[in-house]
Amino acid sequence: MLEFLRGRDVLVAGWGVSGRSLIEPLQDIGARPVVTDGGEKALAEAAELGLATAAPADLVEHGALDRFALVITSPGWRPDSPVLVTAVTSGIPVWGDVEFAWWVDQARIYGPVRKWLVVTGTNGKTTTTQMTHAILRASGIPSVACGNIGTPILDALRRNPGPQVLAVELSSFQLHWAPSVRPEAGVVLNVAEDHLDWHGGLDAYAAAKARALTGRVGVVGLDDAVAAALARKSKARRTVGFRVGVPADGELGVVDGKLLDRAFTKAAILAEVGDISPPGPAGVADALAAAALTRSIDVAPQFVKEGLAEHKVGPHRAAFVREVAGVDFIDDSKATNPHAARSSILAHPHVIWVAGGQLKGAGVEDLVEEVREHLVAAVLFGQDADVIAAALARHAPDVPVVTLGSGDDAGMVATELAAIGPDAVMARAIRVAAGYARRGDTVLLAPAAASLDMFTDYTHRGRSFATAVADLNEKDIGSTE
Repeated sequence: MLEFLRGRDVLVAGWGVSGRSLIEPLQDIGARPVVTDGGEKALAEAAELGLATAAPADLVEHGALDRFALVITSPGWRPDSPVLVTAVTSGIPVWGDVEFAWWVDQARIYGPVRKWLVVTGTNGKTTTTQMTHAILRASGIPSVACGNIGTPILDALRRNPGPQVLAVELSSFQLHWAPSVRPEAGVVLNVAEDHLDWHGGLDAYAAAKARALTGRVGVVGLDDAVAAALARKSKARRTVGFRVGVPADGELGVVDGKLLDRAFTKAAILAEVGDISPPGPAGVADALAAAALTRSIDVAPQFVKEGLAEHKVGPHRAAFVREVAGVDFIDDSKATNPHAARSSILAHPHVIWVAGGQLKGAGVEDLVEEVREHLVAAVLFGQDADVIAAALARHAPDVPVVTLGSGDDAGMVATELAAIGPDAVMARAIRVAAGYARRGDTVLLAPAAASLDMFTDYTHRGRSFATAVADLNEKDIGSTE
């Protein structure tokens, strides 16, 4: 399948982590990589490594793309990017880095073909992938967690000794550019409004997620209406579901506080709900998904139990930060869309909600309506804070709301907030939130939005939250009358 690239130029679109991972495999199969990127610094870095480079604008003019046998795009490049549109119009194939990695694996460039266990969904991908990897480790199967979780798949394939199984987290962007992938098993956890600006609508977004359901076993989250509906469209040879409730035949679920498999055996207890991290329905759902993937390749129930007991939630994913005067402070900066924020808020009875950022086209009306009984107060900041504030005014008018940078914010206007920087804004938000908190409450960072309007990324936002919480003392709690 890859022989057509030998001795040919291949365009690598995007000099990020995935772009860098392409270079040596392309060279190993005899292709000549050429790097393009919108940033001059990125092109300079590639050139310093002795790679040929080209500016995107130069490639879309005068048939400059005709020399390329293939374009491999980073997942962040939208389908309407001029370089990609021109390539498609010219009849040049466009693959994602995941598609290329799939064919590298199928061609046995770096050893025997691996089993791919693919995880996708709007929320819970990383936790489920980590849980899957933990179960595989407990079973003694050589494996690696890779893909959108941080390690590029190509880097995982090139490891020596190589893994037998890949726990692969894939975003909708990556799946869009990977039509050939046929995993041993793949799960769609849930599908909610997210990245609609990139995909052009919910239907296209869901269709990209559904590409995980094309292999031997497909798994869907039955508590999510859109994901459950994908079961009817699944192209997997067998499709099973999981629910945070009593499972029917062919499902995984929960009975009397125990995770139960009725899909891959008549009935097998897999784990105790109390052993799952993070706690709450979302964590249990992720554990059921990881169990389904690993049970699909005959991992014994005892290793599912051991792996899930060993797994601990990663940073910025509903992570406990500190308790001050009976108030818990929780960092769920990874809740970058309303669906994720919903699960996070519903896990706590009394929440001072810290939120805001870039909604990316997602709506918050349904979120606010569902969680309003859990809200003590809300402290908002960022690009779309006013949108969240308006939803709260409509659906939770009795909940106090402070929008930093507005007239509600005790004196600081938006221009002043911008001048002091994101960490200082977060510090102010946490002081305000602490003022509304009483013993037994939870101050929860669950932004429901992306972070890039203010912070470097969601991890920066989470670290900023933790730093601000560390500076609190007991007199800050309940200071707002």
